[in-house]
Amino acid sequence: MKSSSKTIKARFGMLTPSSNTILEPVCASILSQSPQISAHFSRFRVTEISDRQTSKKQFNHHPMLEAASLLADAKMDVICWNGTSASWLGIQQDIKLCNEISELTGIKATSAILAMKDAFEVFKIKKLGLVSPYISAIQNQIIENLHTEGFECVDERHAGISNNFAFGLVSEERLAAMIRSVASAKPDVIVVLCTNLNAARLSSELELELKTMIFDSVALSIWGSFRSLNIDPAEISNWGELFSKS
Repeated sequence: MKSSSKTIKARFGMLTPSSNTILEPVCASILSQSPQISAHFSRFRVTEISDRQTSKKQFNHHPMLEAASLLADAKMDVICWNGTSASWLGIQQDIKLCNEISELTGIKATSAILAMKDAFEVFKIKKLGLVSPYISAIQNQIIENLHTEGFECVDERHAGISNNFAFGLVSEERLAAMIRSVASAKPDVIVVLCTNLNAARLSSELELELKTMIFDSVALSIWGSFRSLNIDPAEISNWGELFSKS
């Protein structure tokens, strides 16, 4: 009897915050529709998101590059920083990180935030609604950085949490209520900003209800990884309008 096997078209490497419990199962669920693409994960320590220096130091590039080098051992086709730290630390952080990853490993690199910016350009986004689990200081910095990049946040909701593990405990019901609340401001898109929020599964249903696109950060990481390899993401369905364009 011949053993069955599948030909792998691409391997997506994901840099993952150590306390994140959401992004791995969500990535696996999304990519289950594309069996020729596999996702692989490498962690580095992240436990708190705040405006304290100890929190900011978690995103020094050295541990992230170490995690990327481990993914490189498994011959990834792209390495994605599946996190949103550049939204408050500044997009240049991710541009620099991705350049350093590529220089170190010879592998293409992207991030959730670089993918978000690309998606804004592809979908011609100017106004957004913002949903996150973060504390006010982080949320305000994100809104300021978005404004600097030319995007207006017309409404926002944030949960006021700083413990990264606790982000993953926010219920889908609470997330849906936050999304519905900002939808009333009629943004071009609602961004759920955090890769440890279980919002991606809500996108398709809520887009139909609210008549507004929803970009989830984990979905953006997958979409950006497709895009970096010139693979059409349209084979992914029922995970939101994001996957309709490359």
